[in-house]
Amino acid sequence: MPADVERMSVSVEPVDHAAEFRDPSDLAALVEKAAAGDRLAFERLVDSYHGRIFSMVYYRIMSRMDAEDITQDVFVKAFGGIGSLKNPELFRPWLYRIALNAVNDFLRKKRLRSIFTVFTREQEDAGFAERRTGPDYLERKEFWDSLSKFLSRISASEREVFRQRFLDGLSIREISQVMGKNESTIKTHLYRAVEKFRRETELSMLLQEEMP
Repeated sequence: MPADVERMSVSVEPVDHAAEFRDPSDLAALVEKAAAGDRLAFERLVDSYHGRIFSMVYYRIMSRMDAEDITQDVFVKAFGGIGSLKNPELFRPWLYRIALNAVNDFLRKKRLRSIFTVFTREQEDAGFAERRTGPDYLERKEFWDSLSKFLSRISASEREVFRQRFLDGLSIREISQVMGKNESTIKTHLYRAVEKFRRETELSMLLQEEMP
């Protein structure tokens, strides 16, 4: 398996990534304050991660209204459980795990046949600024249709790792923490998914390797 598998990137529709903490100690300090009951500190965490969590949820269920509700529930659960987080620097994967569990619960309750469906009727209310006509829209729709078909053909583990790495922007270590699997297993799933992705003629041009 190539050692640089983690550096691979996929050109996908950009999501609204919230501001990140460049210094892990800054995040840890804020999490510690929030865990001690500082509401302002927790509100800063919400402001920083709300966009990322919403994007993660939305691209799995493709319903803006439900994604908003789930995102709100995620932060309610996070507020109630942040005091039990032993390592403040692991806040991000811990939060993503809460979100992933919430999504899985939602899909289970709704008995959805597919965990990745794009361009459904619900997308009419998704709030996209662009018009649903013209070359830009058609190119975008073609991409998501192709990506959806690709993801439906790979295993559930490969699919989830692929999403978290390329759609959510998580690192191998963070995906390992979110999914509760060791990094070697995550790399194997990612490598297999990427190799299959490369063989997709419609999508292969969108995969790039970031060389050092």
